[in-house]
Amino acid sequence: MAKNMMYPLYQLGNPQLRIFRTDFFLTLVRPGVPQPEDIVQFRIPMKMTKFDVQNYLQKIYNVPVAAVRTRIQYGKNNKRDYKNQRIKVPDYKVAYVQLAHGQTFQFPDLFLEKGKTLEPGSFEDIQNKFMEDERQRQKEDPWRAGVSNWFGL
Repeated sequence: MAKNMMYPLYQLGNPQLRIFRTDFFLTLVRPGVPQPEDIVQFRIPMKMTKFDVQNYLQKIYNVPVAAVRTRIQYGKNNKRDYKNQRIKVPDYKVAYVQLAHGQTFQFPDLFLEKGKTLEPGSFEDIQNKFMEDERQRQKEDPWRAGVSNWFGL
């Protein structure tokens, strides 16, 4: 790269021309065992420390964090491939973030309960009607006597 093509060094008063993005990705995980309402579980990269997690959540997402605990989940080593060689599932790190006093977190309810009535004209109602029409259209013909549809006459 030519020397004149590089960004100038940042000096006080100059407009900042760079955007810095993090090298880490946090994955929000629904815990397997029930946790208190103020604890949120994340799957994080192995290089990330608890201080990185705390700064990440506070600076980028403005989430008040009281404490962070991490653990390493070791991957299983009991699978075998076609050559009878062991296959190890990769290890990963889990972070338990305790939110500040008075803050709680609950996962949103993404799935409707069975038997819940939908308001007519809503997206879910239209989607359910479409799916019911598709089921009716793809229902097997009773006159075919078990012969599959791809074997047409």
